[in-house]
Amino acid sequence: MRFLPVAALLLFSLAACSPPAFNGVTFDPPEPAPPLRLTDSTGTPFSLEAQKGKVVLVFFGYTHCPDICPTTLLDWKKAAAALGDRARDVRFIFVSVDPERDSPAVAQRYAARFDPSFTGLSGTPAEIETLLESWKLAAFRDGIPGDTAAVYTMSHPSQVSVVDPDGRLRLMHRAGLTPAQIAADIRALL
Repeated sequence: MRFLPVAALLLFSLAACSPPAFNGVTFDPPEPAPPLRLTDSTGTPFSLEAQKGKVVLVFFGYTHCPDICPTTLLDWKKAAAALGDRARDVRFIFVSVDPERDSPAVAQRYAARFDPSFTGLSGTPAEIETLLESWKLAAFRDGIPGDTAAVYTMSHPSQVSVVDPDGRLRLMHRAGLTPAQIAADIRALL
């Protein structure tokens, strides 16, 4: 009978040492996050590498997006509120995949409409294309090739990349996670 309390203590110890159960899809093992270097709306260089020590959420979208982009940023706002003071250890980064309409200033204004602490970034078409390639993502203008209409939509990724404080890609958040689930994953990484 003495074995039972020892076994229970061992199981409790193992559970306490096990990695957290995340709501997002995990990278196992975590991998170094791809580079993300752009110039922000003030002309200051932004780099993901400089964010070490913080959890960073990165979403690629565009400001004219009718659905997933505003929903994602609204969920981020609610997740940041749920984190309270811990939100200061998180960076929420919106990267526009539509540089023809979204300058760095436009991307920043859009992100800040949801929360002033959010960062909106954009770049030249070549910079955005290179960035998407390094993140192994695709985005493109919908419609007929060669169409120059001013009103158009963009096909772009719907997931959010989550980078841990050590600069490693740890999670992918799919569309549809609740703000509470997003905040729980962030807390587990902090």
